[in-house]
Amino acid sequence: MKNLFLIGFLLLSSVAIAQTEGYKVGDVVKDFSLKNIDNKTVSLADYKDAKGYIVVFTCNTCPVAKAYQDRISTLNANYAGKGYPVLAINPNDAGAVPDESFEKMQALAKEKNFGFPYLLDPDHVVTKQFGALKTPHVFILNKTDKGNVVEYIGAIDSDPEGENASKVNYVQNAINDLSAGKKPEVASTKAVGCSIKWKKG
Repeated sequence: MKNLFLIGFLLLSSVAIAQTEGYKVGDVVKDFSLKNIDNKTVSLADYKDAKGYIVVFTCNTCPVAKAYQDRISTLNANYAGKGYPVLAINPNDAGAVPDESFEKMQALAKEKNFGFPYLLDPDHVVTKQFGALKTPHVFILNKTDKGNVVEYIGAIDSDPEGENASKVNYVQNAINDLSAGKKPEVASTKAVGCSIKWKKG
């Protein structure tokens, strides 16, 4: 039943706004400043000692995003101390989905004990800069002399339902490659999740 529900939800959410803009692997990312659930603003530049970043576009309500909440926390626990912290961004419009409100974000972060920023992008500015289309949608950045370079775009792993023990851990593998001084062996995958809920008008 769980699988049928998830498949049905994905089918209903599969139509996304065509997005031709957005970062590609190898692009340098422009810094941003967004409000965190603690009402303070967060930017990439705040992380002076970071070697890179795991930027995850996610949300409160999508079943796929929910399925990944604990895995996102695990990524932050495993890699923030190694220089690759998670920055989660909610791209959804609360006017379209009230349960995506800032207050609901705060409640979710408290309930799940998020150890990473959960940022609000109310006008989709950063979401459109990145070219994110799904929740979740991941962009791994590597800090270089040129700036923060996109090294991976796509899914967290190959198991959106959280039931495949033999899944491929795309994000984990990419960061391990970067930590070893190599380019990720897999630099791009298809993000699987719900379409972003854009503001109307």
